[in-house]
Amino acid sequence: MAQIFKPSSNTVARFSLFLGLSAPVILGLAGAAVSRSSLNTKVNVPKNQPVPFSHQHHAWELGIDCRYCHVSVEKSAQAGIPGTETCMSCHSQIWTNSPLLEPVRKSYEENIPLKWNLVNKVPEFVYFNHSIHINRGINCNQCHGPVQQMHITAKGNSFQMQWCLECHRAPEKYLMADKANPGLTPRQQVFELYWKVQRQEKLTAREEALVTGGTARSEKAEDVTAGKELVQKYGIKTQQLSDCGVCHR
Repeated sequence: MAQIFKPSSNTVARFSLFLGLSAPVILGLAGAAVSRSSLNTKVNVPKNQPVPFSHQHHAWELGIDCRYCHVSVEKSAQAGIPGTETCMSCHSQIWTNSPLLEPVRKSYEENIPLKWNLVNKVPEFVYFNHSIHINRGINCNQCHGPVQQMHITAKGNSFQMQWCLECHRAPEKYLMADKANPGLTPRQQVFELYWKVQRQEKLTAREEALVTGGTARSEKAEDVTAGKELVQKYGIKTQQLSDCGVCHR
């Protein structure tokens, strides 16, 4: 007759201790997984808006410059949300009877701003400045994902601290220069990428990655070396970028 295994009291005690130590770890890992999931971050989750605005149609198909709607993105912390007057500069002439645009027409007639639902927003305790990033050559897609391909805008990245620090600790992996247009400033280079797409010019591998995948990050030695040169050229102080006071003021 087979013997029944009876664990010793020491074995039971050790197993109980293991379970006691593992439970917090398991709960911590589970919590971390949930916090990084789209359930919490809302990444790639489209948000309803008062008007079904399509970046793909306006920015990609029509080729409207980002700055036509986001007028302050180059010179202030906020990119700016277009007022109804901006929408009506076109839609007073085209699609004038579209039911989808009735909220825009009503907003214009009653002089009451549209209540857009913010898709990309950092917590109140975080300071973020659009102009600093734009004027260092950081393309819109780097943070917002391939927004020019979105019919209904969704969050392109988590905006969690670890994600921001990946760039702040190694900006040389993200910075790149437009070798085809060496005379461009970093700011001009940001928007030139979209015009190159409109002109159907051949893109470099990193430009293609920015357009389609929303990132220019590269681990290649030659790209990192070129990035370090840009860090010096742009006067970026990498040691300060990881300081808490840069974002938490």
